[in-house]
Amino acid sequence: MAPRKSERIMNLAICLLMARRFLDKNHIREVVEGYAGLSDAAFERTFERDKDDLRAMGVPVETGSNSSLFPDDIGYRIRRQDFELPPIDFTAAEATALGLASQVWGTATLAEQTVSALAKLRAAGIDPDASRLPGVSPSIGAKEPAFEPLWQATMTRTVVGFGYRGVRREVEPWVLTYRRGSWYLAGFDRTRGAARLFKLARLEDAPRTIGKPGAYELPENMDLTELTRPLEPAPAAAEAVVAIRGDKAPDLRRRGLPVDDAAPLPPGFAAWRVPYTSDREFVTEVCGYGPAVLVLEPAALRRQVIGRLAAVAR
Repeated sequence: MAPRKSERIMNLAICLLMARRFLDKNHIREVVEGYAGLSDAAFERTFERDKDDLRAMGVPVETGSNSSLFPDDIGYRIRRQDFELPPIDFTAAEATALGLASQVWGTATLAEQTVSALAKLRAAGIDPDASRLPGVSPSIGAKEPAFEPLWQATMTRTVVGFGYRGVRREVEPWVLTYRRGSWYLAGFDRTRGAARLFKLARLEDAPRTIGKPGAYELPENMDLTELTRPLEPAPAAAEAVVAIRGDKAPDLRRRGLPVDDAAPLPPGFAAWRVPYTSDREFVTEVCGYGPAVLVLEPAALRRQVIGRLAAVAR
């Protein structure tokens, strides 16, 4: 069975990388698996495409001659010093970011790639695990069945079709983004004739590809912040003073400011002034922290939290 295109290109790269001299086309045709059996015209077309693909990936395929007397005898090679990466070196902050990133992905496909990347870094003498921040453990799941096919479609610029809100959509996927615990696809909806956001959890069926890869170009001035603005929470409309125990409730502490002149607090607690959007959402958030967060002000909000907890207790 003939090798796939990716395998053939890899075989070509290995052949040119191992060459100490320029290799002519005839020699390449004989030794690289995937070229045998092609007609002369088919080999020329395939070889030129493979060579262009290598260069597009940043592989420096050099053209030259082994003889000054016969400069027209053209050959090809990849010089090892041009191909090899420089020594890998990361600052402490960069290693910390890598250590945190290694904890993020929860899907099997991406987890496998993460393990492979970390193994290569450790082999180079870099241990991202040693730089992780204590108590920080981010988690981004990608459990939606639509994630993997849409990820591939965004990488290859392939149009996809799926059902959404009872309508068949044909979409040019631009980017996948994670907001407030959910994945969204931003792209151009050909059905509606405008840019749209789609929540992956609301897709009504598995995305299917339409046409070939490279079917469209990404907008030159795409502003992801502007595209995802509808997903951001509304501006804070009120403030609460809460008492937080130790290093609990990191989200509240991140949004708030410490309060120095608060009334006496239980041992181990500190007061924080935290902005919030709506009473209902903030009460739910505070109750989720249990006894680690106490509402001090306003009194009406405190009563709502007590009432919610009392209902749970009953």
